[in-house]
Amino acid sequence: MMMIESIQLKRLSENAVMTYTPAPRDPKAPPIRINLLSDTQTRPTPAMREAMARAEVGDEQIGDDPTVNLLCERVADLLGKEAAVFMPSGTMCNVAATLVHCRPGDEILAHESAHVIAREGGAHAALGGFQITALTGADGQFTPETFRKALHPRTRYQAPQTVVSVEQTANIGGGTIWKKAALDDIVQIARVNNLATHMDGARLLNACVATGIAARDMAAGWDSAWIDFSKGLGAPIGGVIAGTRDFIDEVWRWKQRLGGSMRQAGICAAACIYALDHHVARLADDHANARALARGLSQIEGIAVQQPETNLVFFSPDGAGISGDDMVEALRKRGVLLAMMDGRIRACTHLDVTYGMIEETIGLVREIVRDA
Repeated sequence: MMMIESIQLKRLSENAVMTYTPAPRDPKAPPIRINLLSDTQTRPTPAMREAMARAEVGDEQIGDDPTVNLLCERVADLLGKEAAVFMPSGTMCNVAATLVHCRPGDEILAHESAHVIAREGGAHAALGGFQITALTGADGQFTPETFRKALHPRTRYQAPQTVVSVEQTANIGGGTIWKKAALDDIVQIARVNNLATHMDGARLLNACVATGIAARDMAAGWDSAWIDFSKGLGAPIGGVIAGTRDFIDEVWRWKQRLGGSMRQAGICAAACIYALDHHVARLADDHANARALARGLSQIEGIAVQQPETNLVFFSPDGAGISGDDMVEALRKRGVLLAMMDGRIRACTHLDVTYGMIEETIGLVREIVRDA
């Protein structure tokens, strides 16, 4: 059975903290029929499982796994970088990148709702001794001007500002897409001020599919960038981070320190290669389903909906006289799983969510509002 989790996030600008607390399992709750909790809930398709079973493998530690090597070559080319390394998770990609870019006592600049601040267990402080300056801005994004104003002269009195990080797409911001012009401006400002640039590309390919901008163009100028395969791409595990060969050599050193290689990881890498071949273009279906969900919810009186740019739909039922927590609980009792984030409900579409499920969810929300 699936663990049911309650997720709640409060804005850092309101001096609150995020909690991620497993809720007690209700033995009387019906099975989950519609899982909108996250795109991490995807399960490998039968064809992906078959590709994993056929994978040629070797020892990743010594560069002897041909499937891992092929995946890394493809992602490096996809992102326009020299080299790449396969990691167990996106969190490890972010942590390893900052451990390479920074030294203890250095300062990272990122949006206040970014994963590196709010979702990675304080790893950057605990493992690297870094401090992160939280930049404000609407929809999970800071402007180039906000970034510029946060910079300070290099003096003995302040932490060296070493890296600026963006999250594409901005999760808590609503799955919003950083504009290419803003990304380019941030890179230029960073270069002038001798900062490294890091792109958390957890849903980078969602942004690319939605805009038509190639991944290598979206990541152009960024010293490090990675993509997650365990979200919308539907693989069971893994992220791949890319950069210069020297950078990747250092990432490997930190990968070793953080736990080492995954040995015959080609089994997992094969799922990622399958996803690159079969699951990228179909992200457009998730975006279409998200728009359909937002459209249907917005037609229910009292439901406030943020219009989605990709596969995340944030909404609030407060205007209908029901709290977000109560709505999530009422839907769970009907077999629909969603999350509370930033004081709003988040629904995430993915390859295991059909248009019929979207229509059913809209109908259930309408029913709950009517009965409230």
